[in-house]
Amino acid sequence: MHWQTRRFRLDLSRPLVMGIVNVTPDSFSDGGRHDDRRAAIAHCERLLAEGADILDIGGESTRPGAPRVDADGEWARIADVLTAAVTMGVPVSVDTYKPEVMRRALDAGADVINDVQALQLPGALAAVAGSGAGVCLMHMRGEPASMMDLAVYDDVVAEVEGFLAQRAQAAQAAGLPADCIALDPGYGFAKTAEHNLCLLAGQQQLTALGYPLLVGWSRKRTLGDITGRPVGERLPASLAAALRAVSAGANVVRVHDVAATVDALKVWAAVDAAKMPPSAREGSAR
Repeated sequence: MHWQTRRFRLDLSRPLVMGIVNVTPDSFSDGGRHDDRRAAIAHCERLLAEGADILDIGGESTRPGAPRVDADGEWARIADVLTAAVTMGVPVSVDTYKPEVMRRALDAGADVINDVQALQLPGALAAVAGSGAGVCLMHMRGEPASMMDLAVYDDVVAEVEGFLAQRAQAAQAAGLPADCIALDPGYGFAKTAEHNLCLLAGQQQLTALGYPLLVGWSRKRTLGDITGRPVGERLPASLAAALRAVSAGANVVRVHDVAATVDALKVWAAVDAAKMPPSAREGSAR
């Protein structure tokens, strides 16, 4: 399997690591740490040095209750960072649901649009259609301010699967090639801790849709609910969730802690390779 982005055809024979670059004052985990141009660009460089395969730049927090930012304000936060990032030799994703920001980001060279609203806003599909960009379509109900009021499911796995299938079909109908599309179950978005865990336990079912899966468990509240740890102490839990997600078919993990995740995935891959018969290992080495 591969994921076609604007400049890069991403080989998904191993899990890829997407490093988070929040150019925001109020993100739930690292708000304010990289919300000026120089700090954010330095963070991009650090994540690449730690082994990130993709950079994901966002200018508006999507934590529950986060205040809205208009398109001009969001673009002002990320424009210079994106301009620098696209020269760094890796795919660059922009985390936005606003069509105007999508258009500006694509004009500036973004490779991927990562949309928590799954290109549902008027004009979003048109903004990316024909651009050659990759897209990530995420499951969420409502908006960040109201999403937890909508966390009611009869069968969370089946309902997420149905939504993602419908959005992928809508994207293709608008002219996006199938190999440009990745899907995100939306862990933590309009889902309780129980929903998130049930969804992870059944995540393998989503791979039947035939698209790459991108997942984000890094430092999320459910991990705090399980461990009792505050957000700054959730690295071990984040690694456990990332490895469980990869074992259940995730192709890309979106994380804050790139170096630790890269190391964890190297160990996971080494163990997986050790299960192969010698003849298969010799073939893969060639």
